[in-house]
Amino acid sequence: MMKGSVRLDKFLADAGIGTRSEVKIFINKGRVLVDGVIIKDSSFKINIDKSEVRVDNKLIEYSRFDYFMLNKPAGVVSATVDNFSETVIDLIKEGNKKDIFPVGRLDKDTEGLLLLTNDGELAHNLLSPKKHVGKVYYAKVNGVVTENEIKKFEEGLQLEEDFITLPAKLKILEPGEISCVEITIYEGKFHQVKRMFEAVGMEVIYLKRLSMGELTLDSTLALGEYRRLTEQELSEIRR
Repeated sequence: MMKGSVRLDKFLADAGIGTRSEVKIFINKGRVLVDGVIIKDSSFKINIDKSEVRVDNKLIEYSRFDYFMLNKPAGVVSATVDNFSETVIDLIKEGNKKDIFPVGRLDKDTEGLLLLTNDGELAHNLLSPKKHVGKVYYAKVNGVVTENEIKKFEEGLQLEEDFITLPAKLKILEPGEISCVEITIYEGKFHQVKRMFEAVGMEVIYLKRLSMGELTLDSTLALGEYRRLTEQELSEIRR
């Protein structure tokens, strides 16, 4: 838990109650109590360790970590800063923006699930190959995917002189000249899914991440939209 004091509006925004502008409205309307007293001053300083804060009489717990699920659109870079392109951080409009970072990378033209947080320990655990956290992707591939490719993916593919992929699961959803497939990998090398298909003579023309470990993309999130993780989701990915 963080120590010291913080503005009331920042406390509420960081706790996920709303954006800074939204929580200021709550405060102005007298919906916020600090230690049993209605506070209508957004800049009022509270003690993070000692103050009891309630909104509509609901006790608010404060965490110094933020966890956001983003449905990343194509054209946005998985980085904290980029001089030329919009980043995934630019899409987040709340929380400790200066501290959060994407957990792993999705290529600029890849869509789908991306977790953003400032919890370094959790990020390390999710990304470490030793943890064997599966990442599931939906892909459209230029080429006819067969049982032969499924077997090669299961055996591991040599992408570099000193790098052979861990066994991956490949599932054919719709066979054809343009094959629709689902692939599960357990590491995250640069352009890995695309390079794996290149290794078997095929080209990925569309790629979307569906899940990462126990965390599955919320189907109600449109491209570019995000939300905070639920307590249940957090509990599941911390296991």
